[in-house]
Amino acid sequence: MKIVLLLPLLASLAGTASWAQDRIYRCGNEYTNTVPESQAKNCKLISGGNVTVVQSQKPNANRVAAATQSGQRVDAGDQRAKDSDSRLILESELKKAEARRAELLKEYNNGEPDRLGPETRNNQKYIDRVAELKANISRIESDIEGIRRELSRVPASAPQAVSNNNAPR
Repeated sequence: MKIVLLLPLLASLAGTASWAQDRIYRCGNEYTNTVPESQAKNCKLISGGNVTVVQSQKPNANRVAAATQSGQRVDAGDQRAKDSDSRLILESELKKAEARRAELLKEYNNGEPDRLGPETRNNQKYIDRVAELKANISRIESDIEGIRRELSRVPASAPQAVSNNNAPR
């Protein structure tokens, strides 16, 4: 009984799906499904296969301006300031990562961390936590190596000239 009711439904859905892609016309790089427009532009009927057209978005004016400015040279003073800021940020991140690694190593306790409450009765929980600690230590060490690599790429900031306004003239 259910199969008999589903057959007409499936047939109507199949008919609807093929009807949605009946006539598609190609007009150069454009596609249309309206007959008057296709006749006005001398478009060609596309046969066989389905056509999916995704319209692209026009570039944002701010992005275009930034792209044209990116090709311009940066003032040496501005570049030194950017390098200095980058170095400070990387050094700060390095200190945080090293502090986190120290915490993890302390908790890891050479592969034998202290057992927490539920881990005294369930050894698998303890084993899982030890494995997670080991993975976190490995991850943080690779982060530290990456930060150090980035630091080596950033030029060292040149010492700033110190002006002494109180010096006798």
